[in-house]
Amino acid sequence: MKNLSSPPPVQEQGHRKWFAAVTTPQHEKSALRHLDFSGIETFLPTYQLCRTWKNRPKVRVELPLFPTYLFVHIDHAERSKVLRTPGVRQLVGNSREPVSLADREIEFLRMTLREQRAEPYAGLVEGQRVRIKSGSMRGVEGLLIRKSSDWRFILTVQLIHRYVAVEVDASSLEPIAH
Repeated sequence: MKNLSSPPPVQEQGHRKWFAAVTTPQHEKSALRHLDFSGIETFLPTYQLCRTWKNRPKVRVELPLFPTYLFVHIDHAERSKVLRTPGVRQLVGNSREPVSLADREIEFLRMTLREQRAEPYAGLVEGQRVRIKSGSMRGVEGLLIRKSSDWRFILTVQLIHRYVAVEVDASSLEPIAH
């Protein structure tokens, strides 16, 4: 049943706002291409990561900073075009309508990514138990003791009943659920 006492605000046609669009997992770039082709202004913040697959050299890959999200700058009339785009599931919002983002937030992201390196924050905190999820130490668990410079973490690992500090890329760590 609809609440008729407070109708949602009407966005004027031609007045564009930024919205976060939820995409199908690992289809952010494909949805971006479709939206760009449709004439929709988009923004997909990315970061670069070195990956190594078995028996292959290291490769630098470009990944979305916010997996399953991209940003669209649209007016009210363009919402349906975005929602019909292959790979786009929905616009982020409340139960009644999509919620727009402040222009300054998008501009801050754009400016920050032009000026410095960024990568996703895995939600790791000092003192947390973590597991190495890739590389030769895959599966080793330890305690995150401090964050060092250059996007790396130091953790203590109990090997042969001794502790050792090991420097590990933050991207190769995952939190261990309690």
